[in-house]
Amino acid sequence: MNSSIKYLLYAGAVSLLITACDNRLNVVPTQSIEQSQALNTEQDVQITLIGAYDGLSDVNLYGGGIQYIGDLMGDNRDVLFGGTYATIDEIWRKTVTTSNTVTRDFWLDGYNAINRANSVLSALAKVGETNRGNTEGQARFIRGALYFELVKAFGKSWNDGTATANPGVPLVLTPTTSVTDVDYRARNTVAEVYAQVLDDLTKAESLLPAEQSGGSGFATKGAAAAILARVYLQQQNYTAARDAANRVITSGTYALEDNFADVFNDATNESEIIFKVIVTDQDGANDLNTFYASSLNQGRGDVRVQTKFRQLYATGDVRGTFFNTAGQNTFTSKFNDQYGDVPVVRLAEMYLVRAEANLRLGTTTGATPLADVNLIRARAKAAPLTTVDLAAILLERRLELAFEGQQLPDIKRTAGTVGTVAYNANNLVLPIPQREIDTNKKLVQNPGY
Repeated sequence: MNSSIKYLLYAGAVSLLITACDNRLNVVPTQSIEQSQALNTEQDVQITLIGAYDGLSDVNLYGGGIQYIGDLMGDNRDVLFGGTYATIDEIWRKTVTTSNTVTRDFWLDGYNAINRANSVLSALAKVGETNRGNTEGQARFIRGALYFELVKAFGKSWNDGTATANPGVPLVLTPTTSVTDVDYRARNTVAEVYAQVLDDLTKAESLLPAEQSGGSGFATKGAAAAILARVYLQQQNYTAARDAANRVITSGTYALEDNFADVFNDATNESEIIFKVIVTDQDGANDLNTFYASSLNQGRGDVRVQTKFRQLYATGDVRGTFFNTAGQNTFTSKFNDQYGDVPVVRLAEMYLVRAEANLRLGTTTGATPLADVNLIRARAKAAPLTTVDLAAILLERRLELAFEGQQLPDIKRTAGTVGTVAYNANNLVLPIPQREIDTNKKLVQNPGY
């Protein structure tokens, strides 16, 4: 049996789970072939790694779902969701039910991609020394990034109560190839999940090259450091967040685009995007285009930007005009291209992480907070600030990173509010999908559901 056929059998087994398996943590059904037979060669492992990237780019993950959940859950009527999808309307209204299929598939697809990464990591001995470190680094990046997203969404925030006691999500670190009672996992604590995330991403950064031949659609040293900066910032570990962001900035691998609009154009965003989901007219999907873009730009026109948000931008700030109008509604122009790549993390965010961390610490590693904020504002043609405080930096994050998934994480880590709803309210944490609760008796539901 050649390696291509073996992979097709393996991939088919994984796909069977989506429709056939009741336990949503078990991502390979009992009738699948043995892993030892599925991953016999280095080619098998590399194909499975591509499968892990494919999982990561699913529309319920970095293909859009993670980003719009983060923004719509944290939205205080800065946008209006006018679509017909009841599941997304629940997210925007903060009335998510345990049967919500969007959040269910976030969980399912997250664990599915993690299982593929686990399969790669279990078969590293099949990979030659030349490629082994890079392969391990990419698989660890995928696993670490997804566990970070899962614990943020389905667990309490790091600063809400006691992270060593609060339930996070189950840690599954080996490939699941059969279904037995042993495979039913309880939820690890928030602290345990964060520890695994940091372990994976730190090792990934040490193993990955500065650049990959496939471009910024594949994990690199800078991509691992950038997600680490997010993780540390969420933990309020400002020294580590500052240093991780600074490593990205000073690596020389990335540069801000001269024009803000160029960041969101595949033909011109050559240097600022640190990691993205690649979309073509043959493969991949961009759900940010689906829900945020107007029908004139191949979208559904569901997420409509309100005047109150646009008024946050000062006169002259080009970000405040980066919108388009269709009929009576206004939409962001960040995702107008139906086949545009989906940005996951970009360099501008690293400058803002470094600025905030330096300000909180009273340090000037890399640059002063004022210099970093004004660098971002200069690109946006916004007037420079003469002084900067925490409120100004957090506002700059809102203006620069709008609709890119950072709204709710920022509110939670700064103990803010969504309107009058406190950052630690039960309805700002997603429920464990009911299907999981019904199948796995070791799982406990989140409060309020």
